[in-house]
Amino acid sequence: MVNVLIISNEAESIYAACAKSGGPVFSEEGRPGDAHPEPSTNHKQYDLALLDLDLDDWQHKLLNLRERMPVIVFSKPDIQAAVEAMKLGASDYLAKPIHCGTLEEVISRHSRRLLNKKQGFDEIIGVSVPMQEVFGLIKRAAASESNVLITGESGTGKELISRAIHRWSPRSDREFMSINCSAIPDTLLESELFGFEKGAFTGANYTKKGLLETAHGGTVLFDEIGDVSPMFQIKVLRVIQEGEIMRVGGTRPIKVDVRIIAATNRDLKSACLRGSFREDLYFRLNVINIHLPPLRDRMEDLPLLAKSFLQKHAAKRKDMVVKGVSAEALKLLMSHQYPGNVRELENIIERAISFTNTPEILPTDLPAFLRESQNPSYTPAPKLNEAVAAFEREVIQSALRESGGNISRAAASLGIYRQQLQRKLKSLDIAT
Repeated sequence: MVNVLIISNEAESIYAACAKSGGPVFSEEGRPGDAHPEPSTNHKQYDLALLDLDLDDWQHKLLNLRERMPVIVFSKPDIQAAVEAMKLGASDYLAKPIHCGTLEEVISRHSRRLLNKKQGFDEIIGVSVPMQEVFGLIKRAAASESNVLITGESGTGKELISRAIHRWSPRSDREFMSINCSAIPDTLLESELFGFEKGAFTGANYTKKGLLETAHGGTVLFDEIGDVSPMFQIKVLRVIQEGEIMRVGGTRPIKVDVRIIAATNRDLKSACLRGSFREDLYFRLNVINIHLPPLRDRMEDLPLLAKSFLQKHAAKRKDMVVKGVSAEALKLLMSHQYPGNVRELENIIERAISFTNTPEILPTDLPAFLRESQNPSYTPAPKLNEAVAAFEREVIQSALRESGGNISRAAASLGIYRQQLQRKLKSLDIAT
């Protein structure tokens, strides 16, 4: 259920109309008896807010709420108020009188972007304390127009964070442009970023918009910003300072309105001291800093991440359904340090799905370097092949008993094909 905070003198009529028509169900905290024009300081229990623009000082309330949750504003038809509210960070606008069907559709659209709050935020999974701090920073960054610098080791999910900031910002309906800085050579830098006019150089047979102009009104991610050349740094700094670009072969500057997010696995502060990164650019980018912890510092998130990756990649197996990770396999996964972080864990899970012969990932399905780990918390079982065979025999026999000996039904319950089960029956010498 989505917990909705109603801030309006008409909260009772809104709730009653929706309840009568079987529309969206609000939390107990959102009932009219508990709804107040001034929201309480504890907003963690709410997912969305409905704010009445006919209230006094609604601007202050909107600025307070937008840092914590999406805010849907509503009022008597008033174009000026609607425009002002959207500029201040409102996620949606509704005109009075509010029809339950319209409200339900709007709430549903926003709630699809929310994970269970016990598991994470937006599309990012995490229950650990470091990740809860990251989620709070994402909300605050989304409500601001300031530049953001996302730091962290490779594979921690920096682009995922940048996309979440964009989705929760007032720019969410505009373009999100991810630019891999290290992939653009200096010889193509200006034409790629700024575009070019027809006839600007040999082969320029048409006018082309650059990446920044294409993203006008939206968000631009400069990924791997720590790997760029001095020339690239100068060009990016000018865009930030002037808010304009010049196409190659152009004669007049073009204004661009973009929200800039930069990401790097480098220590830019040390790079500034070495002289390999411009200090003025560093301070321009590092207005809001979000540092992503490595997976080894948030291992309590690993079981949820493994489950998510299993659900994501399980469909790639066409001959059986992989439903989970065994306890012993999870112990092995928990013993690894993950130099490649979340991306490495996803690759391991995807590989295990491809290799497993059972509906559950077993230790034998994991890479050899995990099984050969010297971590004392895991002791490999003797004669592992025999143990696996015994486990398979027990599972298959149980399925056969439940199906009354019907091989087709037993195979369906195991998530495999009938032919595969017949081969297993033969190899394990199970009588039917």
